[in-house]
Amino acid sequence: MAVETIRELLLPAAAGGRRGRAIEAALRDAIRTGRLAVGTRLPSSRDLARQLGVARGTVTALYEQLTAEGYLLSKHGSGTRVAPIDDPAPNPRVSATKSPTWEFDLRPGLPALSAFPRAEWLAAEREALNATPDLGLGYPDPTGHPALRAELAAYLGRVRALPTNPDDIVITSGAAEALSLLADALPDQRIAVEDPSHHGQAVLLRDHGLQPVGIPVDDKGINVDALSTSDCSIVLVTAAHQFPLGVALHPERRRHLLSWAAETGGLILEDDYDAEHRYDRPALGAMRALAPDHVAYIGSVSKVLAPALRIGWLIPPRRLRDAVARVKEMHDLGCPPLPQAALAHLIATGGYDRHLRRTRRLYRARRDALIEAITQHLPQWQPVGIAAGLHLVVRLPDGTDDVQLREKLAAAGVHTPALSTYSHTAAGYPGLVLGYAALPPDRLRAAVERIASAD
Repeated sequence: MAVETIRELLLPAAAGGRRGRAIEAALRDAIRTGRLAVGTRLPSSRDLARQLGVARGTVTALYEQLTAEGYLLSKHGSGTRVAPIDDPAPNPRVSATKSPTWEFDLRPGLPALSAFPRAEWLAAEREALNATPDLGLGYPDPTGHPALRAELAAYLGRVRALPTNPDDIVITSGAAEALSLLADALPDQRIAVEDPSHHGQAVLLRDHGLQPVGIPVDDKGINVDALSTSDCSIVLVTAAHQFPLGVALHPERRRHLLSWAAETGGLILEDDYDAEHRYDRPALGAMRALAPDHVAYIGSVSKVLAPALRIGWLIPPRRLRDAVARVKEMHDLGCPPLPQAALAHLIATGGYDRHLRRTRRLYRARRDALIEAITQHLPQWQPVGIAAGLHLVVRLPDGTDDVQLREKLAAAGVHTPALSTYSHTAAGYPGLVLGYAALPPDRLRAAVERIASAD
């Protein structure tokens, strides 16, 4: 679409201090109604500001706002384009005999895949391939690409307050393999897991010879007193942002947990799955920094970039490092080196940090929109947890059957897990686990309206 057409489309009647808001509303409406087609490249902020006679900062701010709402895609090197959005209104012409689809998929776990920095990643892959010598195309170091381990050591030091040596890091195929490697390096025994928590992890641990034992979680995190009275010497925790309840491990509980490990010789598996996404304050530093001999640290790019990359890392206590490295080598001879080199380049050139800054703004806007809609349409529902991550737990009124509600919502086109399905043994309160990262604010508001009409 020509720049002149965009200028003509965006000229609002409002003037003065409301001009920026009027332009923003006009652009949003043009995208929603299809007058601006998906993929249309918009003028630069400088050009559009000159055409419309407003300050460049006004255009920059409205571009950022509409990007956060999911209407625009802003990618380094390719400008700002119209993003694909779904029509929230159902199509009455669709046959009722078709197989059901989820009009609103609120399952947790996925980042905004449309925000993946494709141009920067492609440039990083090209640079990685060009910089790789012929010998670098042979069998890789099973513990990971040296450049990536060095960049991760620096990154974790400044972002997670976790001083570490590159030689301590083992690169894995996502966090799932990191957990598998640890399980295979440990003797068969009981392992404490948070209750509620991700059932997939319990299944993985069981498949690798460990016996998961649920330990209750409350609004301060895992109950360390209950852990102390169990016969478990290993515990898996999501301390920075508990999954699924969304609470952070209280400082007193952190100290108690670390004391438990030091006094018993226990091992803490710290799953730091989305700690970079904290919206109200910096996240608490990683526990491993306080007790490297008793904490194995697990992380990945799945919640920051995309799960499809299958890049994660494990920092075990030094007494386990060689055993983990042997298991890794026997398992797959090491992860593919070229994606690792690309990630190293992305971190080294600041692209990873820039993407994090963009997605923090994006997810905060989406979380705020979801909570605002819940407050407006479902005031009896109580959001739970800290302002962080990619999902939100809502506590339902006492006596609600959350599984029954989940099925009712599914019939209405809304897919969201029931909180009780994450429980192992403890009976908690009824709730829903709402993933918000993958949907723009308008879709989230429409989903809440649909829930309210079906509830």
